[in-house]
Amino acid sequence: MTKQDKATAYWKINIKYVLILLSVWFLVSYGAGILFKDALNTIKIGGFKLGFWFAQQGSMYVFVILIFVYVRLMNRLDKKYGYDE
Repeated sequence: MTKQDKATAYWKINIKYVLILLSVWFLVSYGAGILFKDALNTIKIGGFKLGFWFAQQGSMYVFVILIFVYVRLMNRLDKKYGYDE
């Protein structure tokens, strides 16, 4: 595998990870906070409706978790393609 092929494969996987993680974040923030809020509002957490919670807090928590997931995935990818330190 040439250096260019290796770099192309690396970025292809990286973009795949980014698109998947952004899709998850979109589904949580837009889907749970706006589209499915009426169904989620039937469930309460800590006295607050779940749809409201996702719109106010949940999407931020998921975003922070996705950052850590991305870091872990990229560390593995770096090691696989020899770009680790």
